[in-house]
Amino acid sequence: MQSGKAKTGHWVLEFEPEKARKIDPLMGYTTSGDMRSQIRLAFDTREEAIAYAEKEGIAYRVEEPKEARRRQISYSDNFRYDRKTPWTH
Repeated sequence: MQSGKAKTGHWVLEFEPEKARKIDPLMGYTTSGDMRSQIRLAFDTREEAIAYAEKEGIAYRVEEPKEARRRQISYSDNFRYDRKTPWTH
């Protein structure tokens, strides 16, 4: 599987949970009564996200994105005869 970089250039505002999540006794699903946990707002820039939070009086914390460590490898390298580890199923 190969992961791309689509939709990674935007900033997201998510609310901290106000209540702890619970496990539903009948179905075993994880549930919460906190409606704000379902809200995700996307912004094009960091400044837009901060301006919105300050305008609405929302306490915020900025988490800088981590640089993705991607290994450039060819699919055909999986089947090279001189691999260091054998390829088996």
